[in-house]
Amino acid sequence: MHLRTTRSNLTHTLLAAAALVVMTGTAAAQQTRLVPQEQRITDEAIHADLQGYEAMQGRIKALNGAGRPVRDYPLSKAQCWLDVSFHEYTRNDRSAFPQEALTESEKLIVGMESGVSPLPTDTALVNQAKYLRADLWQRLKAIHGTAGFACAAQKVACGEVELVHAGNEFNQQQWRHSRPYIEIAEDLVNDAEALARQCHGATATPAAPAAPAGPATPVVVAAPAGPLIANVLFEFDRDQYGDIRSYSLQSVNRALAAIEAENLSLAGVALVGHADRLQGRSPDHNQRLSQRRAQTVRDLLVSRGIDPDKIRYEYRGDTQQVQQCDDVKPRAALLECLLPNRRVEVRFELGR
Repeated sequence: MHLRTTRSNLTHTLLAAAALVVMTGTAAAQQTRLVPQEQRITDEAIHADLQGYEAMQGRIKALNGAGRPVRDYPLSKAQCWLDVSFHEYTRNDRSAFPQEALTESEKLIVGMESGVSPLPTDTALVNQAKYLRADLWQRLKAIHGTAGFACAAQKVACGEVELVHAGNEFNQQQWRHSRPYIEIAEDLVNDAEALARQCHGATATPAAPAAPAGPATPVVVAAPAGPLIANVLFEFDRDQYGDIRSYSLQSVNRALAAIEAENLSLAGVALVGHADRLQGRSPDHNQRLSQRRAQTVRDLLVSRGIDPDKIRYEYRGDTQQVQQCDDVKPRAALLECLLPNRRVEVRFELGR
């Protein structure tokens, strides 16, 4: 919570400072450059960098003032790239990450200022960031192109950027430092999926400002059918209810609460058991371990009132790792890093 509050405060600080920056016109090309890391040794150098950040924030604010909504995907992504760049700059990150994240922000800003359409939606792994949590990337990708994307675009954009942020932290200081940003990304993915589901009846306007020929025609957005996804995590080589990481049950609680609050119809529940890549005592150990985990979560859902006839499960052992944790040492750190693989994926399938 402290990290998210700090990130928000930094953005508000930049917004306030941007009011003091006089914009001389739309830039035709990228030109904002930070002082090289080895030269950030004087107040003057740091002040110059802060002025660069303030100017970038001012350009984002100007785009918003010209009619591009805050929920717009490119605008949101430019803001999130700027936020993570500034966050790491203030943490004295002397890698290439602050500059490369800032450059990604400016690429989008220049495109919006120049009226480029469509703008790219790919997400660069800046500073050779580690590709972490393929499952979260896939869930974000699934929202792109759906009707609900109009409502979820801001969360999707920031979720993608935070996954890159986490991958950069992993490369620099491994799992202990990347985990807070992974948790932020998980929250953003959950929020994006919820906003997409609740988008029924909303209206969306084109991503780029409409030409002066006339007002844009509202597009009626239909709610996607689902699914709602939760992950129940287990301790290493364990499979019973008491071996579940208690905080991971919050994702199940949130899903069940959303079904009730949004008056959704539950068509079925698919459970997929998994194990991490560490080998057990026999060739099929992880396969059987993932089966027992799926059975445990099935019993848990039945105890929560889910009709057992609606639940089916399968198990995939260690064949689908979402986090590799290569070169993570010592063993305790490796086990903690591999935790997202020791999961039962719970897919609440929603009816219409």
